[in-house]
Amino acid sequence: MKLVKLTQETKQDILNHLLKRSPNNYGEFEARVDAIIQEVRAHGDEALFSYTEKFDGAKITAETIRVTKEEIEEAYREVDPSLLDVIRKSLVNIRSYHEKQKKYSWFDTTENGTILGQKITPLGTVGVYVPGGKAVYPSSVLMNVVPAKVAGVGRIVMTTPPGKDGKIPVSTLVAAHEAGTDEIYKVGGAQAIAALAYGTESIPKADKITGPGNIYVALAKRAVYGHVSIDSVAGPSEILVLADDSATPRYVAADLLSQAEHDEMASAILVTTSEELAKEVQKEIEGFLKTLSRAEIIQKSLDQYGFILLADSMEDAIDAVNSIASEHLEIVTRNPFEVMTKIRNAGAIFIGEYSSEPLGDYFAGPNHVLPTNGTAKFFSALSVDDFIKKSSIVYYSKEALEPIHQDIIAFAEAEKLTAHANSIRVRFEK
Repeated sequence: MKLVKLTQETKQDILNHLLKRSPNNYGEFEARVDAIIQEVRAHGDEALFSYTEKFDGAKITAETIRVTKEEIEEAYREVDPSLLDVIRKSLVNIRSYHEKQKKYSWFDTTENGTILGQKITPLGTVGVYVPGGKAVYPSSVLMNVVPAKVAGVGRIVMTTPPGKDGKIPVSTLVAAHEAGTDEIYKVGGAQAIAALAYGTESIPKADKITGPGNIYVALAKRAVYGHVSIDSVAGPSEILVLADDSATPRYVAADLLSQAEHDEMASAILVTTSEELAKEVQKEIEGFLKTLSRAEIIQKSLDQYGFILLADSMEDAIDAVNSIASEHLEIVTRNPFEVMTKIRNAGAIFIGEYSSEPLGDYFAGPNHVLPTNGTAKFFSALSVDDFIKKSSIVYYSKEALEPIHQDIIAFAEAEKLTAHANSIRVRFEK
């Protein structure tokens, strides 16, 4: 990892460098993604089957595209019982956390005959995308399906790419069934996003699409936004550790590497006021790289997007943290709760040296679908709010409208919207 003295100039250089990882900077893929979307939109299932064979090496038909009850039962027979136990424990925590986010309709009334309120309605159909191929992510299944289920979504449809044998990993199927997924389809990539956005003969059109994916999935989600809602256009994973000289270097190094192993474009950053800690963390990283299975990926990630920023003061360090707005932020300082109050921009905040980021990925309960590439400045973690709609409720009696109707007319006429004014005026004609 590169050790850099933190200044306004170096901070801006790093911010500009990190933004190169954004899906918005991969325009060379857009034409390919758009072609896939248009093909699926025009030819439906036929295009899905063709792309699945081309990209995943699996022959899927109308009879096999949907996961059957028998396939799920087989998955339960094959899954490691200890993993199933962990999935169920994690599910309890995730559901409990998200149930606290539930919103309810409300109405306020007055004696003069008005009712104002807000009506909460869950979305009808949600599409959840789960990555596949070489990776298996049952945790992503739980994090996307559970908040939708808690929100009361009527139909939760999951898509995930099959292996060459036409099967879905057993842990993915079991997690989906445990979380309450209604339908599972064997299709991945941009073609799956197009199917969920427009519908095909087999796959229903969704009202919203959530879930992570590769650059093709990210660009496809961005392309179909407007025809359907999406959670976000996610970029590569990232972690920022804010630490002082009280932190344990070995813990800090291990946590940085936990995200760097995701892929070569992942970002791991340490911001610290301690030069001694910085050097010790570098030594620990070198040691870990000799033993970790994904060392090659980690090394490339650290070479490109790994930084140790040495700050003169904790105030400067916190300023850098807020500017970077990382997906995951760990605070490992003498007074982490006080520091936490000064953090404005972070997807998820982990406090203290025993709250490492993987705790949030798998088990604690808060959602691990988080804003990336600095978007934590204006986006939030996936939540129950992402799966509901809010409708305003307005009721006025004649007696309530009469004393204010001239005010409304005056406002409308000031905007030269005479039909608006007339809509009010006709109700009080002599």
